[in-house]
Amino acid sequence: MQFMLEPPLPKEFDEQLFADTTEPVPQPSISTLDSGSPPTSTVPTTSDYAGSLGFQLRFQKSSTAKSVTCTYSPDLNKLFCQLAKTCPVQMVVNHPPPPGAVVRALAVYKKSQDVADVVRRCPHHERTSENSEGLAPAGHLIRVEANHQAKYMEDSNTGRQSVIVPYEPPQVGAECTTVLYNFMCNSSCMGGMNRRPILTIITLESQDGLLLGRRSFEVRVCACPGRDRKSEEENLKKSAGAGTKRSAEEASLPVPPSEDKKAKSTNAKDDEVFNLQIVGRERYEMFKRMNYGLELCDLVPISDVDKYRQKLLTKTISKPDNNLSRMGPKKGKKLLVKEEKSESD
Repeated sequence: MQFMLEPPLPKEFDEQLFADTTEPVPQPSISTLDSGSPPTSTVPTTSDYAGSLGFQLRFQKSSTAKSVTCTYSPDLNKLFCQLAKTCPVQMVVNHPPPPGAVVRALAVYKKSQDVADVVRRCPHHERTSENSEGLAPAGHLIRVEANHQAKYMEDSNTGRQSVIVPYEPPQVGAECTTVLYNFMCNSSCMGGMNRRPILTIITLESQDGLLLGRRSFEVRVCACPGRDRKSEEENLKKSAGAGTKRSAEEASLPVPPSEDKKAKSTNAKDDEVFNLQIVGRERYEMFKRMNYGLELCDLVPISDVDKYRQKLLTKTISKPDNNLSRMGPKKGKKLLVKEEKSESD
């Protein structure tokens, strides 16, 4: 039995020739905290808190033209933007935060009946490949643009989603640092926000999760941000004008007297004298008799008023009606009664 021996491999043979050199596919950077304090509370607070660092937000000035893709209304504290368009948010602090500080963005529903629900993308936009490229998870509504250090968080206790980026100090000659956000679903999407207003909460946190500052603003993702902003600002002015007009009318109305004042005015004797100018002698005599009668009523006791009224009524009934007796036939003609007929008939 013969065995065939293979020749030895040359010295320059590369042992890594058949090794798997394919790089692993990058996965979305999403973190979930299973222990310790959760990154978000059950009902996140939306009230502003500047903190000791004086944390504030600024937005670039923009018009209400139809061509704008992102515009902010200071009167409404509301951001209007298009889907997946860049929304610059500027952050200002009076004192630099400690090293390792991060900026977190979280979306919550504005109305109390919806605040317990988690804000997510609608199923349609979540499943489509359009605007789903990159390392961000498909279900997150808020994304950070042009920052590879962004981390997408999902709270294991509440299911709320947020995105954090390291705080970057302002560049030389600048007062603020800017973060570019994208909103990946329309406010009218069925299965998602479904026309429910949302608030975006921006918090400045230390490396250990300590809150350093908080600001919030309303967001509407729509097809025409400039038009919607103009319309809502006009409605706000109309409602404010109507409220001012209503308050002025209420202030001009006379204040009704209280019950105590009414009782005092009715019980006390009214001795004030008024002068009334009357045109025409006949009308003057009529008002004079009315005034004379009212003065007599004041002199008559209340207990005797009914007696005089009863006597007057009896006198009126017993008084015969002389109108018919005065009517007699003229020139020998017979007076026709309703039930009689003339001789000619």
